[in-house]
Amino acid sequence: MARVIAIANQKGGVGKTTTAVNLAASMAATKRKVLLIDLDPQGNATMGSGVDKYGDVPTIYDLLIEDKPIHDVISKETSGEYHLIAANGDVTAAEVKLMELFAREVRLRNALESVLAEYDFIFIDCPPSLNMLTVNAMAAADSILVPMQCEYYALEGLTALMDTITQLSKLVNPKLQIEGILRTMYDPRNRLANDVSEQLKQHFGDKVYRTVIPRNVRLAEAPSFGAPAMYYDRASSGAKSYLALAGEILRRKEKQAAAVA
Repeated sequence: MARVIAIANQKGGVGKTTTAVNLAASMAATKRKVLLIDLDPQGNATMGSGVDKYGDVPTIYDLLIEDKPIHDVISKETSGEYHLIAANGDVTAAEVKLMELFAREVRLRNALESVLAEYDFIFIDCPPSLNMLTVNAMAAADSILVPMQCEYYALEGLTALMDTITQLSKLVNPKLQIEGILRTMYDPRNRLANDVSEQLKQHFGDKVYRTVIPRNVRLAEAPSFGAPAMYYDRASSGAKSYLALAGEILRRKEKQAAAVA
């Protein structure tokens, strides 16, 4: 059964979409079957996957609002060798229309049930706000991966996110937990970044990934070419870091499975 991981942070500009696209591609490169769900109306993960959000492509709107079968909205041709449920501007309307529907918080979870056995990982790229789309993601997820920059305001945002997770776990998803905290756009020469990094490790321990994602021009350039960094420049530090992150997540999963066994 697929492990469903929501990539979320209420603070914008922390590398959520970059992480979603590049982690999905890195997992696919390890021969895992991966589905990436773009829940952000901006559709950046869709474009970064080489899929034209302005074209005639089915989107998450069709799944959540129009009740189309999930297999009919999955795009299998992407630049990252993973499958995709796309998003575009129509998804903005989904935020409003979801409020009118029955069981609005769990529509994504219910839709995913029929494909859980087909994938190893399902990643959900969440919008940078707490709305009904984000609630759907967290209701459907096993865990949340939190990308964050090592700066003061990011710490405040993380505290707010933790409060949100606690509330949602009581209301819609008791099994929801933190998958891990990923330090992004990291510059080891920055004293503040190092200080915040140490605070994260003190408070969250092994929930903080050892892998850090550096500031990297190739990571920033890759989306304009409609491809994950590993297909744009595999030798770049950004591409290598996301491959390392995929390896770290897989090792954690194996360790957890061994502990249960």
